[in-house]
Amino acid sequence: MTTTVRPTTAVSTSRQSFYRKTALVAGGLYLLTFASSIPAVPLLDPVLNNPDYIISAGADTRVLFACLLDFINALAAIGTAVALFPVLKRQSEGLALGFVTTRLLEAAVIVIGIVSLLSIVTLRQPGATGAEADSLVIAGQSLVAVRDWTLLLGPGFMAAMNALLLAPLMYKSGLVPRLIPTLGLIGAPLLLASSIATLFGAFGQFSPVAMVLVVPIFFWELSLGTWLAVKGFKPSPIIDHA
Repeated sequence: MTTTVRPTTAVSTSRQSFYRKTALVAGGLYLLTFASSIPAVPLLDPVLNNPDYIISAGADTRVLFACLLDFINALAAIGTAVALFPVLKRQSEGLALGFVTTRLLEAAVIVIGIVSLLSIVTLRQPGATGAEADSLVIAGQSLVAVRDWTLLLGPGFMAAMNALLLAPLMYKSGLVPRLIPTLGLIGAPLLLASSIATLFGAFGQFSPVAMVLVVPIFFWELSLGTWLAVKGFKPSPIIDHA
């Protein structure tokens, strides 16, 4: 007796496998952004908080490793949007494309910050004295200032824009529990307001107020990545009837 597999069953199984892999890749990349960006913060402390780093003994290996982590973060951020695009475009191709674009812009801004810090490593001269030392210190502080602005414009403004585009897509499609995109819908305007307030000097980028306002966006991305990696997409019309 010969057993045959119905074509519709085979197609359905193949589709389910594709969406599960897509969710796993997207979720894993979201988690990678956390795993790479968080350790980079303390590693960069010497170059960011020592005005004389560029003329001191330095900790170049530490700084280079942190820059590598930030670069991985930038690539992973792009990867999340690219991985999700084939699914999200079924809900709204315009918003899905917008999400890819803002992720690309966020990554580009992050890379500008990385280049600024790598430039300090290249220019560092521990034996410099006098006018040469003074000019190097000014150059180093200028490059750190560039990096600080990229942090505000990249993970600040652009992260808020990412959530404004992605959270509605996730909420309407029902691909994940609606509590998760609700965090994004709440966190996006809060982060945007915080970034604008920081831009105009209302409070510092790492002030207690700014840290509180970033909490919803933090948990939005963390919970989204965790759910996609562990559970995958929930049943939804945009994938069940694709």
